[in-house]
Formats: sequence, structure tokens, C-alpha cells
Amino acid sequence: MPDVKKKSTVKPAPTLYFIVLIKLTKGTLLLLTALGIFALSGHDLSDAFDQFLRWLHLDPEQKFFLNIGRQLDKVTPANLRAVEVGTLFYGLLLMVGGLGLAFRTHWAVWLAIGESAFFIPVEIYELSRQISMDPTLRSKPEVFRHPELGLLVLLALNVLIVWYLSKNRNRIFKHH
Repeated sequence: MPDVKKKSTVKPAPTLYFIVLIKLTKGTLLLLTALGIFALSGHDLSDAFDQFLRWLHLDPEQKFFLNIGRQLDKVTPANLRAVEVGTLFYGLLLMVGGLGLAFRTHWAVWLAIGESAFFIPVEIYELSRQISMDPTLRSKPEVFRHPELGLLVLLALNVLIVWYLSKNRNRIFKHH
């Protein structure tokens, strides 16, 4: 009697696919950002920012944009290179992890859990710092009226990713 091997079926995991989408989207955006930073190296950043705002038909004399321009004047070539390399590395890490999750490789679940869990204490610290800050000292940015809400969403998303992947890693990433 011939040995018939049971064909394994991959169980659908819509939450996993959502996590893959998040990782790949973040990775792509970070890689594009790293390329943009590379393209800007050697240029006057505040001047490039001013030209970009004018291209978007925005007023570069608004207080919000002037503050960004002042911060860009403080950036040194060494700082820019460090941000470029860090952004490139993190973008590649997210792309590799996202593709690994998409192909359901066992190591990718640990990479995704570690990457998401790494930022949880940072987000808790920043959220508690924002909430405990004296409201009169807070500068209300023109773009994000409640930045702590964005931090809370990121924190919740990372906690859910860590919880879901930890709880379901054996079911989703079953090896044959």
C-alpha cells in the first residue's frame, strides 16, 4: 500500500495579513524616506524645505513651518547620515519581517514580536510624559491637535500585534 502523505492546508489568518500590510507599508515608507534623505544630503535642508512648501503652495512663513525650518538649520551632515542609515536599516527590517510573515516563516513571528514589543515601553514613556506635561507648557501643533491620541493608537496597535502573534504563533506558523 503506497504511503499517502496528508496535504497540509494553510489556515486563513486575516489578522496576520493585516499585520503584514502594516509592516510592509511602514517598511516601504521608511525606505522611501531614507532615499529622500540620501537625495537631500549635501543640500541646505531649510532651503529645500522652503522650496518644497512653495511647490505645495503652502506659506513657508507660517509659525509651524518656521519652527521646522529652524530645527532643520540645526541638522549636521553627521546627524543626517545617522538618520539615513537608521531609517534604511529599520525599513529593511520591516520589509524582511513583513515578507517573512507573509510566507509564514517561523523566525518572522519572533522578529515581528520583538520589533513591536521594543517600542511599547518607549510609547508608554512618551504617552505618560505628554499626559503629565503642564497644559500651559504644551505647544499646540497646527497639524496634530492631540499627539497623545496618535501615541495611544500606536501603543494599542503594538500591544495587539504582540498579543496576537504570541497567542497564535503555533496555530498560524505550523511547520510541516
